[in-house]
Amino acid sequence: MSEPSYTYIRVSKTDALESSAQKYRHLRLQGLESSPESFSSTYETEAAFSNDDWIQRLSAPDRETFICVAKAAGEQHAPSIGDWVGQVTLRGPMSASEFSLPKEAGQGAINSDDEERWQLLGLFLLPAHRGGGRGSRLCREALNHLQRRQPCPRTIHVRLMVKPDNQTIVQMYERLGFVHTGQCTLAEAMRAAGDGHLLSSDTGDPKYSNRSGIIMSSHLHRI
Repeated sequence: MSEPSYTYIRVSKTDALESSAQKYRHLRLQGLESSPESFSSTYETEAAFSNDDWIQRLSAPDRETFICVAKAAGEQHAPSIGDWVGQVTLRGPMSASEFSLPKEAGQGAINSDDEERWQLLGLFLLPAHRGGGRGSRLCREALNHLQRRQPCPRTIHVRLMVKPDNQTIVQMYERLGFVHTGQCTLAEAMRAAGDGHLLSSDTGDPKYSNRSGIIMSSHLHRI
């Protein structure tokens, strides 16, 4: 069987939104079920989302969603037509106060209005489609979008949070130019993802309060 061909797209917030939401839900739930370590959320939480919840996620003004699309070799369709096999999301631009973390995180103060701030979230590819640099290419599509979206500000601060046992992903981010800048808790990661409302009321539980997640950052520059 021939190797599929892959394209990398930004999901429109207006075109074919209901169809996109269904594809996104299917992909995301597969990811949460098969690779929970890739996410701060859980399968049980998101399986309960309504169709409107998924549409809202894709159309939210503070989110940009990017998809890796696989199609059979030789198929000639629009880039978005095919099997959705990978995803990554950008959340932003975020205010300095929204982006700030406690001093224990080691990130340092976020004071500058001379930079744009984004959180990179939820990178995932289905197991059958991993390898071949596809995760890197999906992230690069997202980062290139940030550099193209507007001329100013010139500097873009992109941050991500990853679980410490996911060293393969950490190394991939390092190759993309991200550096270690601190450590986070699960509660901080969920808030940074815009999912603070999904937190348990008991955020003192070690599950949420242990400072073991890795914070990585990259500064991009618009030409």
